[in-house]
Amino acid sequence: MFAADAASRGLGIDLVEHTPGTAVVRMRVTASMVNGHGIAHGGYVFLLADTAFACACNGEGPVTVAAGADIDFVAPAREGDVLTATAVERVRYGRSGVYDVTVLRDGSVIAEFRGRSRRVGGRGADGTRAEEPQR
Repeated sequence: MFAADAASRGLGIDLVEHTPGTAVVRMRVTASMVNGHGIAHGGYVFLLADTAFACACNGEGPVTVAAGADIDFVAPAREGDVLTATAVERVRYGRSGVYDVTVLRDGSVIAEFRGRSRRVGGRGADGTRAEEPQR
């Protein structure tokens, strides 16, 4: 999935580590990502966390998308900072799942993200067909 993610790759996001249910991604904050306060725009921090979440929940099979997500910004990031987002699966149930993502700068937490996933295609581990995406 990450290989086809032009948005994340275009922003310089690197997939550092990936195992079923987990992912680590990294991004350097560039001048074009900084808002009028001189700090990284929250949308870019969210995008980094969302990319880690997407990689973690798409590691084992059918297409899985975000059903919802929340983020808490704890500290700012600035131009030149390297941010690392680590996603961990907390629970999967039926076609749904819950994932936590921690975004760090130099080992300090700058954001906590919780994503809720929904499998939309393919067959599950039990062989039953998942719902198709709505058009």
